[in-house]
Amino acid sequence: MSDLLRAPAEIKYAEELDWLESADTHPKPYSWRLSPKMIRVFILGSERADGLDREIPQKWFGDRSIVERAIVTLASDRGLLLIGDPGTGKSWLAELLAAAVCRNSTLVVQGTAGTTEDHIKYSWNVSMVIAKGQSRESMIPSPIMTAMEGGVIGRFEELTRATSDVQDALISILSEKYVSVPELDSDNIVFAKPGFTVIATANSRDRGVNDLSSALKRRFNFVRIPVVTNKKSEAEIVRFRTEELLRRHRIELDVPPTLLDVLLQSFADLRASAAAAVSDDEKLESALSTAEQIGVLEDAILHSNFFGERALTARTLASSLVGSLARREPEDLAILNKYLHGVVEPRGKEEGGSWPEFYEGGRDAIATLS
Repeated sequence: MSDLLRAPAEIKYAEELDWLESADTHPKPYSWRLSPKMIRVFILGSERADGLDREIPQKWFGDRSIVERAIVTLASDRGLLLIGDPGTGKSWLAELLAAAVCRNSTLVVQGTAGTTEDHIKYSWNVSMVIAKGQSRESMIPSPIMTAMEGGVIGRFEELTRATSDVQDALISILSEKYVSVPELDSDNIVFAKPGFTVIATANSRDRGVNDLSSALKRRFNFVRIPVVTNKKSEAEIVRFRTEELLRRHRIELDVPPTLLDVLLQSFADLRASAAAAVSDDEKLESALSTAEQIGVLEDAILHSNFFGERALTARTLASSLVGSLARREPEDLAILNKYLHGVVEPRGKEEGGSWPEFYEGGRDAIATLS
């Protein structure tokens, strides 16, 4: 795993999944590797009531009922659509679910304006077709078709970014559970094996880009992933990702808890400001998601590790926040400058702590970018 830039969940947590499978005595649907109860434990972490001999850490932070409904959907013959704002952990939850159910989360189609029907059905190896003609051997199955043949989970990321004809191609797959290959005279139907289903994700901010048809909507169970607004939950997510980052990069760096509090409060302030804005010009272009918060912290940690004093400072954190969130010039810089002078500077004078240094770092970063 050490030579992989980013290991999929089934490799990253292989030892843990092996142990859970060996200890699993609960009923399992189809060809699932873990039971629904153990999948919930794998994703949300173990509790004393689970009666396990070892602790299983939490990997996705959100409402328990969301995970349970997602698992139940996968046990049915309907597809699962995880929908929510950017940075709410939709893709990570989909990956964890696929890893726990079938130990393969890599059968993924990425929805874009350039995604075609071939990406979810099949295409052809041109050189083999020229040499031997069209056959099952010269056919290149899509990740979705591969999932059908293996009776495992296929994933479709950003479904609403794919065009309507591509979305419609999913309808027959989800309802009929087979793909017809009219180019072949025989062996021209690929049937799905038990256990096959599709987990799709959709960005709620893409609504109106390529809306789902009513027919496709009926074939998905919608599970909405809300934005994390609870400070305690968001702090847990940020700490979890920070520890993971430090392990992955083998960085030994002091990250003071007080600076995590500063980061969390800053995003809370900026979100409140965006909610009160009367026009888009008064809002940052950033979605101010938890994922972007983690990105700010990652940037600050790496900068401190390579160019700082091997300890995260409020100045570096502020510089990373400005650099990450200032995407439009001069609009975003003006919003951040207003926040620093109107909120951070008075708070620094009143509370002290890391806020005065955070103010100075942010002010210098804005001056550099202006």
